[in-house]
Amino acid sequence: MIGLCLGTGALSGWLTRDAITGWYHTLRKPPLNPPNWVFGPVWGLLYVITTVAAWLIWCERSAGTGALEIFLVQLALNFLWSILFFRLQSPAAALCDLILLWIAIAATIVAFSAIVPLAGAILIPYIAWVSFAGYLNGGVWWLNSRAAPATQ
Repeated sequence: MIGLCLGTGALSGWLTRDAITGWYHTLRKPPLNPPNWVFGPVWGLLYVITTVAAWLIWCERSAGTGALEIFLVQLALNFLWSILFFRLQSPAAALCDLILLWIAIAATIVAFSAIVPLAGAILIPYIAWVSFAGYLNGGVWWLNSRAAPATQ
């Protein structure tokens, strides 16, 4: 479980790194968009805390199999978002995925909290960041769907 979670984060970062300095750089971005260097450390930390939460549930396997399945769905949706947004350069499709991801994270928090309350609680920063990412993704989609990308 640990390798799957951290490996997903590492692969996601590796697959999207070129688009961040290329295509993403050309896009108009909403106010409050952090500098690019912020995303790596934040996502790295979030992958660590989601891994810890999943491990806490894994240790309670007899009670947590359904919860872990929900967790794996959100992990897959998280990975898919990077592909949709950066590799396929589709902020609209990524935003649709992000809405599903938010729902899956909320379901994971509820399921984890029922088994190990700490596991659910430590996912709160994750859903908060994904909420902020929804604002950023929606802003990028809105600002760039109506005009040519900005040159910077």
